[in-house]
Amino acid sequence: MVTIAKAFGPTQALREATFEIVPGEVHAIVGENGSGKSTLMKILSGVHAPDSGTIEISGESVTSLASPKDAQEHGITTVFQEVLIADARSVLENVWLGVDGPLRTPIGFKEKRERAGALLEELRGEKLSLDTLLEDLPLSDRQACCIVRALLREPKLLILDEATSALDIATRDRLFAMMRRLSAEGVGIIFISHRMDEISEVADRITVMRNGRTVGTLERGKWTPQALVSLMTGADELTEHAREREAKPPDAEVLLSASLQLRSSSRPFEVNVRAGDLIGVAGLEGHGQDEFIEALFGGPVFAGGVMRHEGGREVRLGSQRQSAKHGVVYVPRDRSQSLFRWMSIRENFAMPTLGQDSKAGILRVSSTRARLRDYVGRLNIVLGHPEDAITTLSGGNQQKVIVARWLAANPRVLILNDPTRGIDIGAKRDLYALLVQLASEGVGIVMLSTEVDEHIELMDRVLVFREHELFAEIDRKDLSRNSLVSAFFGQSEDESSDA
Repeated sequence: MVTIAKAFGPTQALREATFEIVPGEVHAIVGENGSGKSTLMKILSGVHAPDSGTIEISGESVTSLASPKDAQEHGITTVFQEVLIADARSVLENVWLGVDGPLRTPIGFKEKRERAGALLEELRGEKLSLDTLLEDLPLSDRQACCIVRALLREPKLLILDEATSALDIATRDRLFAMMRRLSAEGVGIIFISHRMDEISEVADRITVMRNGRTVGTLERGKWTPQALVSLMTGADELTEHAREREAKPPDAEVLLSASLQLRSSSRPFEVNVRAGDLIGVAGLEGHGQDEFIEALFGGPVFAGGVMRHEGGREVRLGSQRQSAKHGVVYVPRDRSQSLFRWMSIRENFAMPTLGQDSKAGILRVSSTRARLRDYVGRLNIVLGHPEDAITTLSGGNQQKVIVARWLAANPRVLILNDPTRGIDIGAKRDLYALLVQLASEGVGIVMLSTEVDEHIELMDRVLVFREHELFAEIDRKDLSRNSLVSAFFGQSEDESSDA
């Protein structure tokens, strides 16, 4: 791809971007949200047409790829960060979606089941019933089906655009093994991720994008995370969130107390959230941490309950509506659960706080816009006009609007489910700084994260879940990559070192 340019109205998404990949190479593309990497990949996937520039595939020059089908006919298949599935259809129907024509079925039913079943088992590490409806599967398995759908096309070039962000750690590692096998067979793989450890593990080369341009391509062994961050943003640090803030007093006010049992076979446990707490929640996918944070926000739980402490009294939280009423707010992992895609940025921001902007039943839009301007500044949200559709924003800026929406409600307890999934380093830095500031103001924060480094950099303590129990509570002074990963697998750090 040579000197590719693409504009969407007044927004210049790409400016003379250049990129190449050779057979058998795993080539990572990194850059902040809005840097142009996804637009570049959508052009290569046939979703968008470039305004100018040239594309050459296997020696053949093409003006543009007219459609995703056209790209697939050139051997290019893409897995996007968004989990693109038909919820009410089976696994088998989803993974073969788009292969059958209206009048013919090029592959027999038996062969379909065998090929799909084999790839799913290789990726998941165990068999999955092909008759299961996608809506009954966890997020990681739904994304696994999207990856298998791409692999069944036997691509010459496989594009993974943040495709690992929805996978659990074990499935991700098996995907990496499959990528190594495919690259050995001559398949080119373009890998986009905001996780430095993933890039370090799989990439042969890395291309960095900034402001719609490619600003450098580095060979394996000739880059560091700090060098990549500098190329992407001009910053020298992965995070700038002043971890050296003053420690909260040990007798800080208890805002929330939980006494829970997540399964009939698991042990009960207790957790207190105090004013100024920054608590991480971690563990291997599916080990109970999602149920824990949803229970904190009034979700269902096998046994026990959650108490909100305010003004010298206790209130048992039994629903999400009641939790929000008492200053406990929740930002879910999947942005699609929080966005009203047909609404504007302002309308999405205003949803929980419409009462503040209404007088005598009349909505004062100017009031909403004024409050939004404040949070645009606090969170460095990049947007055009408040009345633009929320979908015009990058993923990181959409996430900031969602966080701003709930901050505007003045919460005492903020619960976040993997809020930095799929957002760039700059957006992460802004969010980290905000969380530290909120904690210093006395907000209690509980944050599930799938990134080990995020816990080490940010948290006062980390709750590690294993087999639907609270396996370990690791204090700031004992936090390390080894202590966390050891706990994920049911060991103490000392046991892991001995092994």
